[in-house]
Amino acid sequence: MVTCDLIMPEIDGIGFLREQMARGPLPVIIVSIANESGELALAALDAGAIDFVQKPTALATEKIFEVSDELIGKVKAAASVSMKHLRIGSGPEVLPSVRRESSGMADIVVVGVSTGGPQALKYLIPQLPADFRAPIAVVIHMPLGYTELYARKLDEMSALKVVEARDGDSVAPGVVLLAPAGRHLSFARNNNGAVVAHLDTRPFDSLHRPSVDVLFQSAAQIFRNRTLGVVMTGMGSDGKQGAAWIKAQGGLIFTEAEETCVVYGMPCSVVEAALSDKAVPLDRMAKAILEVV
Repeated sequence: MVTCDLIMPEIDGIGFLREQMARGPLPVIIVSIANESGELALAALDAGAIDFVQKPTALATEKIFEVSDELIGKVKAAASVSMKHLRIGSGPEVLPSVRRESSGMADIVVVGVSTGGPQALKYLIPQLPADFRAPIAVVIHMPLGYTELYARKLDEMSALKVVEARDGDSVAPGVVLLAPAGRHLSFARNNNGAVVAHLDTRPFDSLHRPSVDVLFQSAAQIFRNRTLGVVMTGMGSDGKQGAAWIKAQGGLIFTEAEETCVVYGMPCSVVEAALSDKAVPLDRMAKAILEVV
């Protein structure tokens, strides 16, 4: 595997990725400072990078050690990545919307995803029809400054409305709320009894912020047995405890099947805890969701 900057002489990180993926795909982690818009990092993911680590400074100083644990963990995870499972440059033009009869078992869909997630969501969300009958809330592990732009890009290619969640946003059918990096996304009821989004930096002790566990637990408390949790590709075990909350309330848990995961970490932790109702390959996940919504 390779770690690669974005800003380099002669050929930049995007150019390198496109050239390398054309010659022979291999796991690449971008290690770079953020540009103002975040466009370069998202373009790198489209070009085939599996993940990225945000450098604290462009200078050669000891501040780089601040990201050492994160980088080491992602490098180790990259060693197990199968590039054939990474969807490079996935777009909606080849993805027809999927329509299936519904059993009406779920009133909310909550999704947790990490490594390989940007590509996986760009494959999944555009397949859901505009008249999708439930709200969707998503936690994806991304550095600060990227979730708003990613939500806009996903919105452009989807029939559903995709937005970075704001505190107090309505939780409505046909709307995908993406948790902003740095804050947990959960649910609350307003004075009228309607369910709205709630953003908070607490709990502070979670490994990730936003946390899949926090989102899933909140969904279980508000929507109880009408909750569908979906745990997709990613490193670690975020989502396992939240899946247990959903199952305890009688809800459903789908996990992405190992054969389509870029990293079979998060789904594996749920499966091994006997919390998964169904393992579903990514190319059939939209149909599986529509069967219960």
